[in-house]
Amino acid sequence: MIVVMKMGSTAEQIEEVSTRLTEEGFKIHLSQGVERTIMGAIGDRTRLEALDLEALPWVEKVVPILAPYKLVSREFHPADSIIRIGDQEIGGNRVHVMAGPCAVESRAQILETAHAVREAGATFLRGGAFKPRTSPYSFQGLEEEGLRYLAEAREQTDLLVITEVIDARDVALVAEYADVLQIGARNMQNFILLKEAAKCGKPVLLKRGPSATLEEWMMAAEYIMDGGNYQVMFCERGIRTFESYTRNTLDLSMVPALHALSHLPVIIDPSHGTGKWHLVHPMAKAALAAGADGLIVEVHPHPEKAVSDGKQSLTPERFQVMMADLARLTSALDRELGEVSKCVK
Repeated sequence: MIVVMKMGSTAEQIEEVSTRLTEEGFKIHLSQGVERTIMGAIGDRTRLEALDLEALPWVEKVVPILAPYKLVSREFHPADSIIRIGDQEIGGNRVHVMAGPCAVESRAQILETAHAVREAGATFLRGGAFKPRTSPYSFQGLEEEGLRYLAEAREQTDLLVITEVIDARDVALVAEYADVLQIGARNMQNFILLKEAAKCGKPVLLKRGPSATLEEWMMAAEYIMDGGNYQVMFCERGIRTFESYTRNTLDLSMVPALHALSHLPVIIDPSHGTGKWHLVHPMAKAALAAGADGLIVEVHPHPEKAVSDGKQSLTPERFQVMMADLARLTSALDRELGEVSKCVK
């Protein structure tokens, strides 16, 4: 349920309500807006009746949240959440593009890609150091060596780093190097990993499972927020349908659906969503037109030599063309692309 405090409620009055709820076994989550404070209370609703909170003059109303997801819900947090990462903000008027290879293959490869996507206008560098693969014989990633290369690329370009963590035992290690932790589609309902990611203190990009419903996806985000980490972003990367031409079916209807139901930012992955490089550019534009807060795109200096996902990776030249097109589109949408504020070293 949510407890809506009246305008002008003091810190002491808010603390009194919080203390009453805590003493009755409720878990409290505060959402303080410009005008009002909303208090999310998770626990046994039958115990709320004895508290009679609406009798307090500084409580406006008590409203039950009927949806199974509470903290993720826009009922709990009516305003859009802004995720602050370094000097960047995701969820506001600026659109951010995260770009880089599927896998960190070598120091030279990731540095070359980082400089190229930075020059084209990306604000985040993506790249997998740990790679969950369908086949045990496929390239599994450089692990900590790859993380070090990503950190070096950040140092040289000032791009923020996003990379995937696939095991709860590696969360602390990945968090040491990365600015954003990605939970991949295969791990969307790896609840042990979600709980561990909640403790790391770093923003989390939560990808949708290939067969996950909207509610299941939102409940996975609820695990992270319930663990105390409110820095969560959804990432739609396509779902499995009967269509075989594309790698997945990119469900762009999730952008307005999530914005209606939740306050968290929405990122779109047109690379995994289509599996074909020539579809990435048009679907990226469609994603922004639908209201996405950002994109995560695969870029490789030599896609034909990539150890994974070469068919869906843009070359730096094609990425630059796409970014120029997105700049015009965001202007028409009365938005703007994010920028890296510092100078390249």
